[in-house]
Amino acid sequence: MTIHAQTVIQWLEQFAPKSLAVEGDKIGLQIGSLQKEISKVLVTLDVTPEVVEEAISKGAELIIAHHPPVYRPLTHVRTDLPQGEMIARLLKHDIAVYAAHTNLDVAEGGLNDWLAQRLELADVEVLAPTHHESLKKLIVFVPHDHEAAVRQALGNAGAGHIGNYSHCTFRTEGIGTFKPGEGTNPYIGTQGEIEQVKEVKIETVFPASLEKKIVQAMLKAHPYEEVAYDIYELAQPGKARGLGRIGYLKQEMNLKAFAEKVKKALDVPFCRVVGPLDTPIKKVAVLGGDGNKYVQHALFKGADVLVTGDVYFHTAQDALLSGLSLVDPGHHAEKIMIKGLEHVLREKVREHKAEVQIIASEVNTDPFQLI
Repeated sequence: MTIHAQTVIQWLEQFAPKSLAVEGDKIGLQIGSLQKEISKVLVTLDVTPEVVEEAISKGAELIIAHHPPVYRPLTHVRTDLPQGEMIARLLKHDIAVYAAHTNLDVAEGGLNDWLAQRLELADVEVLAPTHHESLKKLIVFVPHDHEAAVRQALGNAGAGHIGNYSHCTFRTEGIGTFKPGEGTNPYIGTQGEIEQVKEVKIETVFPASLEKKIVQAMLKAHPYEEVAYDIYELAQPGKARGLGRIGYLKQEMNLKAFAEKVKKALDVPFCRVVGPLDTPIKKVAVLGGDGNKYVQHALFKGADVLVTGDVYFHTAQDALLSGLSLVDPGHHAEKIMIKGLEHVLREKVREHKAEVQIIASEVNTDPFQLI
């Protein structure tokens, strides 16, 4: 079965929809064609000349990166300059490049959740909400003998989530009436005769983004040839999505011990630390990449420490004055997304029984060295 870049990208965008990206972010397919046939996908944090050579040597036709290689508008593609030469190499070898940046940061189960998992945080919430998912309600009328099957199909497709509860529905009983017309093949009743059937009305809520999946699951489980169902938009906001996460350590520790934990969990050679090393740490905020703008979010939510990269001198001073500790493992700590996204895509490959190999880049793209 031939797989095109568009299919792999659709799998990725089911997990990290483009709609989650911060406004102005340069995400999506940046180089190449959606119609490119794909047998190997290389997952990387950055696209560098070394990563391009790795893709060429390993036969990857698609690179999926976290950091967009084309972030600022191109005014030229000069092959005597490094970026232009790299783009030319990609085009010459017909390698497509896709960037999943802040949409991967925001996605549930994405980069910031991977960071929180690495730090073993509990009771995790979004640090800085950027989106609230729209909610809808589905009402469907089902004969008694298929009620359980339809409810199960709806719940398995993602409907009925309220807080930490799943498969939530409400049912009422009534009488449905209908008259099958010419050319119909009714599950119950006879053509041309009005039929009365005891039915159950099932009501459930779902995220708007799952509407297609949920309706398809419901229709597949429903026995009727023509299914009567309604969908309504709800006024109340759904689950928050956003940048960063905040949660609790299983056991309180001091700042020095926590910084050591961060080093080990994120596999980095060092961390910059702001705050007295004996400060007790229990509530932890974490935000992948550059989190300088989110110090106030961490303070407002009562964090003892913010784990983020690229901390500026004056940001560190302000945090110190405010009593917020900082642990900076560097921007390159986001490299954990390689294994995370590799796993997500491999699960999609297994689910669809596709003949596509997902491989993790082995190139270290961290520009910094310690002396």
